Formats: sequence, structure tokens, C-alpha cells
Amino acid sequence: MMLKKLKELGPGILVAAAFIGPGTVTTATIAGAKTGYTLLWAVLFSVIATIFLQEMSVRLGVVAKLGVGEALRKKTQNSFWRIPVVVLVISAILIGNAAYEAGNITGAVLGFQVEEIAGINPLILVVALLAFLLLFSGKYRLIERAILGLVCLMGLVFLVTAFLLNPDWSQVLSGLFQPRFTEDHTLLVVGIIGTTVVPYNLFLHASTAKEKWGKSKSLKVARLDTILSIVLGGMITMAILIVAAVAFEGKPSEIQDISDLSFQLKPLLGSWSSSFIAFGFLAAGISSAITAPLAAAFATAEILGWPSTLGTKKFKLVWIGVLLLGVVFASLGYRPTELILFSQVANGILLPIIALFLWWIVNDRKLLQQHKNSWWLNFFSGIVILICLLLGLKSIFSAFGISLF
Repeated sequence: MMLKKLKELGPGILVAAAFIGPGTVTTATIAGAKTGYTLLWAVLFSVIATIFLQEMSVRLGVVAKLGVGEALRKKTQNSFWRIPVVVLVISAILIGNAAYEAGNITGAVLGFQVEEIAGINPLILVVALLAFLLLFSGKYRLIERAILGLVCLMGLVFLVTAFLLNPDWSQVLSGLFQPRFTEDHTLLVVGIIGTTVVPYNLFLHASTAKEKWGKSKSLKVARLDTILSIVLGGMITMAILIVAAVAFEGKPSEIQDISDLSFQLKPLLGSWSSSFIAFGFLAAGISSAITAPLAAAFATAEILGWPSTLGTKKFKLVWIGVLLLGVVFASLGYRPTELILFSQVANGILLPIIALFLWWIVNDRKLLQQHKNSWWLNFFSGIVILICLLLGLKSIFSAFGISLF
């Protein structure tokens, strides 16, 4: 029975793959190098927060048969908020993901030294082509399995490396369950949580869950999928932080590039050190390069009332546009700073709004019937949403160089 349930798992792994991108790998690496095991608690909190938010999202998809974009459009259809909501979602998800896609593609090839052709790293085109072929196939199950394979590769690379390094497990447990940080660590804490609890995953999860499971009785399996996948993603993030903590123990350092980490691991992993880290970045980059355009397509199609299935023309045009912009930015070596700044502000506004909207919608008895939020879910998710609000404010103020806390 359990084996049968495990075979049904899927959409949750897309969420895990989406938040374990090059940005998370880099943030966790810097956190480990600078603070040792101290900020492991922030990873643990981000996993718990993500489970609460994504569970509400998946419940909307499985029980109400609605994506977050669809629900937003229907609830604001005849109100003043219709246009502001559309503009905000398009700004934060579509434009933001196009900007971040360059980082996903570039991050995937960081560990590989190849000769450029006409000033372009050919591996960038290989990664983009792989993402294109998987998405263009329109086969959800194929995409799901490809992502699962990449996440397993990431898990293998970083978890095996962490155990080979034999960290001080008492310090690891202390870092997990004794929250502490100084003012200097604030940005790192915000970074760890902010790269895990992201608004576009809420759109992605509800939409893919709606596609995957057709009946409300599948909710238990959907929840199991959510918890297992996000916990796996969190374990990988923790392993990355632990690897960096061991590598730089006693001498906190600035991470300039991927070679800094692999060089420090050579005494323990020998000639395999570079390969371990390079393949970890490759898996993280490719998986995010697939999920970011997919999430942008779901969010855009649903908020505009277009068909949100993989094979439709408008849906394909959206993800192709996001992928192409990512390739252009990555190939030219151009960091779309203005777009990232703009999307940072938009995402800072969008996350607490979407979280509050989900909180409201999953309390609708007419829509979710007996599956609406219980009092304890409201309590804990309320705490998570409050923290999301603070993170959103921090993101907005940081974009303008203002220190909020």
C-alpha cells in the first residue's frame, strides 16, 4: 500500500527542485562558510514555513480544482483589485522568473570549464535545449521524472559529501534547534528563508496538483508528497551548509566562486571534490531552469484566463519567452540587475498578499467543505504569513538600500 502511494508522488518534487536552485546553493554555502552550523535553524524554519504554505496551495488544487491564479482571477473579477492583481502577478512571476532564469542557466554550468564559442559558453545552450525539449514535450510525467532524477542527483552529491566530511553532529543539532544570530547574520537568514519560501511555487504547486490528482480523496497522498519532497529539499540545503561549514571551519571566508569550495574539499575528497560540487550545481541549475518557466506559464495563463495546459499555444509561448530571455542574458554575460531589482520589490509585495489570499480561500467552507482550515492550521499558518510579511518588507527596503532590521 505504501509503495503504491510513493509511486503517486510528483508535484511536490517540482517545488523542491524549484527552490533548490543555484541561488539556494550559493546562499547556503556562504552561510556555512561564514557562520558554521549556526544558521541551520533558519533552514529548518524555512522548511516548516514552506510545508504550511504549500499544503494550502495543494489543497486548493486537489479539492477545489483551482490554481492560485484561477482563484485570484475569479475572486477579483468584478472588483477594483482586478487590474492591480494582474499587474502584480505578471510583474513578480513572469518578469521576475525571466530575470532569474539567467541565474539558473549560468549556475548550472559554473563548475565546468569549457572553451567558449563566439564568446558564448556552449554548455549554456545545452542546458537551455534540455529544458526546452522537456517542456516542449508537453508530457507532465516525463517532466516530473526528469526533475525527480535531478533532485536525487543533488541529494546524492551533497548528502554524501556532508557525511564523508564527518561533521560534529552535536554542533549540527545545536545549530538546528537553538536559534541564534547576530545583526551581521540578518541578511543571510532572510536569504535562506527567502530562497525557500517563494511565491511562484504556490502557483506551480496548485496547478500541477490539479493536473496530477483528480479527486479529493487523493488529498492524503498529495500532503504526503508535499511533506516528503520539501523535507528532502530542506535536507539537501542543510547538507550544502554543512559541507561549507566543515570546509571553512575555524576560518570564515568569502566565497568568490565555485572553485573556492571544491579547493577546500580536496584534502578530504581528493580529485572528486570538483566533480561532486560541479554536478550539484548542474542538477540545481537544470531543475530550476525547467520549473521557473513552467511556474511563470501557469501563473500568467491562469491570471489572464488562458488555458493552463502544457500543450496549448499561449502556455508554450510564455515559458518559451522566459527560457529565451534567460538564455540571452546568460549568453551575453549580462546580469539583468534592473529586472532583478524590480522583481525583488514585486515579489516582496506578492508573497504576503498571495499567502493571505490562500489563508482566506482555504477557510471558505463552500469551496473546500470539510477540508477547510482547522483552528490550529490557522494559528500556525498565521505565524508563517506574519513572517512572510516581514520578509516581504525586508526585500522591498533592501532593494532600495534601506536597512529595515
